[in-house]
Amino acid sequence: MHKVLDLFCGAGGLSLGFQLAGYKIIGGIDFQKDAIATHERNFKNSVSICGDISQISDEEIIKKFTGKVDVIIGGPPCQGFSAANQHQKLEDDPRNKLFFEFIRFVRILNPKAVVIENVRQILTKDDGFAKREILRILDELGYNVDVKVLDSSEYGVPQSRKRAVFVGVKKNIGNISYEKIKKCTHIVNVEEAIGELYELEKSESNYLQSKPKTKFQQYLRSKDNCILNHEKKYPNSEVQKRMSYVHEGGNWRDVPEEMWAIKRDNRHSSAYKRLDSKKVSITIDTGHMNYFHPKFNRVPTVRESARIQSFPDYFIFEGTPTSQLRQVGNAVPPLMAKAIAELIKEVIDSE
Repeated sequence: MHKVLDLFCGAGGLSLGFQLAGYKIIGGIDFQKDAIATHERNFKNSVSICGDISQISDEEIIKKFTGKVDVIIGGPPCQGFSAANQHQKLEDDPRNKLFFEFIRFVRILNPKAVVIENVRQILTKDDGFAKREILRILDELGYNVDVKVLDSSEYGVPQSRKRAVFVGVKKNIGNISYEKIKKCTHIVNVEEAIGELYELEKSESNYLQSKPKTKFQQYLRSKDNCILNHEKKYPNSEVQKRMSYVHEGGNWRDVPEEMWAIKRDNRHSSAYKRLDSKKVSITIDTGHMNYFHPKFNRVPTVRESARIQSFPDYFIFEGTPTSQLRQVGNAVPPLMAKAIAELIKEVIDSE
């Protein structure tokens, strides 16, 4: 099994995708305590490190991971990659500190493959300056690289979430191209993801009695059909009454004007947005929760949000509900990560 180290791992969306594709997760590093607790719970045989990645010395990296890492994955921030700073070394911009910490691990451990995930705007910002610099850096480290904005809904995730993902494979191993990535022919919608949880709305049970009806629902189910991280929280009665007027896919404009204390016609389109059960979800956020459940007058639970992100029910989130929502919202959808992992695996297996 190819071994994976996940830097800036968060709860472990990338890690889970690679595990689903047959890789072994040997470590995860993040400074968020709850996220590392989640990663540690779900990847029990890996080394989960909570702390500042820059405080891990070269010697410690060599001691802990040399000879044990085939792939390094992660989502390092790159805010300082700007053409406006081109007279300054990228390494000297403190906003790039964490990106170059990621590169330090790559340089020391020399893995067969590398994955860098980021916001899609990184490919077009400053006429593609950041994209060109990242490609140059990985090329100098000896990697053939491809990069593309991926939409998670094309990989079996019931959500439209667009992220830029760089994939690199060592030049002595081969070339990699997104032209060979496998997309799903079936688009999974919101109802397929969370519809079977409706039966628990007024039940005190945490166990689903119904049988899964689709392949995606079979994938989601835990062995005992137990549903955790599913604390339902209804807003105050005034908000619930307003939401009762909003149809699926609608927003604040469906609410009668007299129900607003303040008359406004410039609210954001996401205000009082209700998910459409027959479509893929909008992007799951980190807890602002500007969107409501398709059927009930409340926001989705942590578990519902996790299912929309394609986390199966056996994947348990640690921390407070607020922290759990942040972890879910920050994660890379596991099934999209799995498609990336399978693309890389095909190349490095043919070495």
